[in-house]
Amino acid sequence: MTNSTKAPAYDDVEVGTELPAGTFQVTRDTLVRYAGASGDFNPIHWNERFAKAVGLPDVIAHGMFTMAEAIRVVTDWTGDPAAVVEYGVRFTRPVVVPDDDKGATIEVTAKVAVKLDDHLVRVDLTAASAGQKVLGMSRAVVRLG
Repeated sequence: MTNSTKAPAYDDVEVGTELPAGTFQVTRDTLVRYAGASGDFNPIHWNERFAKAVGLPDVIAHGMFTMAEAIRVVTDWTGDPAAVVEYGVRFTRPVVVPDDDKGATIEVTAKVAVKLDDHLVRVDLTAASAGQKVLGMSRAVVRLG
């Protein structure tokens, strides 16, 4: 995803404004690369045998990776990652990543939930994979121009 439009202005945004949705593919290769970049080499994120031995259905995506993919919808909308002044989620379900060419898909939608003072808005996000919500209470506070 890329932002090809001008950043939204606070005065032009209303409660209920929907951000462009995002769809993100996650493969085992993606997870190995993320593990290397983050330093999180927990085997539940790359070793199917280990993941299943600890009760998971398969290898799962890193929670922080899932969180980062979701906020891309907001940063693409604003055109500026620094516009996000606060962001938090609850991890509700893992993103299960099968060992095939397709991997898993994370689908993210978002909308402006509250207009705050000082050109701030709260954006509520919904992230799902395989038809199940994977992040709960996913909210970002964003400063608009």
